[in-house]
Amino acid sequence: MSREEQRQAVRALRESLIAQLEELYGAAFEQLASQNLGEGGIARLTQLLLRSREAAITPLQEEIEAPLITRAPEQPPA
Repeated sequence: MSREEQRQAVRALRESLIAQLEELYGAAFEQLASQNLGEGGIARLTQLLLRSREAAITPLQEEIEAPLITRAPEQPPA
């Protein structure tokens, strides 16, 4: 497998993981909404879920969006 193919495979895996996490968190929010926990309990759990989702998904997205550096920049003549 070439380096480019490896890079594309890793990107596809990250995107798949993000989709799975989005589905999981969506289901968790739906389940939370259907519970009779009172506004305070739901608000606290919602905030925790949002923080957890952000911590789980953001690093994967940032890596996908990071620019690919293939070589060092040219040094100006001294």
